[in-house]
Amino acid sequence: MRRGLLFAGAGLMLLLPGQAGAQVPLDGFVVARSECPATPAIRNDANPGNVSLTLDRAYRLIGENRANGTHYLIEVPGAEPSRRWIAKGCGDWVEMVSPSDGSGGQAPDGGTGPVAGGGAQGSGAAHPDLVIAISWQPGFCETRPSKPECVDQIKGRFDTTHFSLHGLWPQPRGVEYCEVSAEARADDRAGRWDELAPVELSPETQAALDETMPGTRSALERHEWTKHGTCYGTDAEEYFADSLIVMAAVNDSAVRTLFADRIGEEVTQAEIRAAFDEAFGEGAGERVRVSCANDGGRRIVTELTVGLAGEISPDADLAELIQAAPSTDGGCPGGVVDAVGLQ
Repeated sequence: MRRGLLFAGAGLMLLLPGQAGAQVPLDGFVVARSECPATPAIRNDANPGNVSLTLDRAYRLIGENRANGTHYLIEVPGAEPSRRWIAKGCGDWVEMVSPSDGSGGQAPDGGTGPVAGGGAQGSGAAHPDLVIAISWQPGFCETRPSKPECVDQIKGRFDTTHFSLHGLWPQPRGVEYCEVSAEARADDRAGRWDELAPVELSPETQAALDETMPGTRSALERHEWTKHGTCYGTDAEEYFADSLIVMAAVNDSAVRTLFADRIGEEVTQAEIRAAFDEAFGEGAGERVRVSCANDGGRRIVTELTVGLAGEISPDADLAELIQAAPSTDGGCPGGVVDAVGLQ
């Protein structure tokens, strides 16, 4: 996973037309917490394009109007002009790490990202660089039986006994749709995934993805690339190849063995986390969150999300990537490991 630093460091003084003096530069993101207007000037309400923040989206932070000031200057992709001011109460500042320390989180425009320190995922205090979402496909198909990948799911297919790839998500939450057109964003959000541009992959990667991500039958790969992969800092080939590296390690671990041995039976959050500890070292399980769904009188496990910090590569140690991420709450206390077919 290779990422470029696409914006300037903290040594700059910012001067904008119509501003009397220098602003204080800042690095990082602002994650929108309300749909505030974003205007080219602080003292003028004019808002070309009627630009407002999108809730929970991360915007590249450029600076503030003065030390301990009242407003942030951010970059709003697609706006004209793209540099806009917002009141500080509109969002949360997520600081950046130095590019030399290798943390490598991802910015909305493809730059380096936020610190991955201690604390829970989604807490606002710290974030992993990435979250990989791992589906137990029979459980997912109980909730979406009409999906093409669920209609043709049969006993013996890879995804009935192995984990499936949902997606690899740059963090923090809201780092999405990097340099994606408004039309493509609208199609994606409306679920018109087949209208999105095809993802260009080598035949080998496409074949591996079709097996590990059965959702390609529903154009899931187009959705994941459009919403998340465009913020990864690489092309689609490397984004999905890196995702498959992580999936192969999980599917070749005690975690997959636990689920395969418990098909039709219950598994607890504690057992899942213990399996991650066994496979990827003490403490790895604390980086795992379990998601479940109600299916009649049953509660079934549908997905695991795992925090990662660092750079994915063919020779990367997944144990190190997991343990370098912050801990998270465990989510669902457990549920049934569903078998193929509607129960």
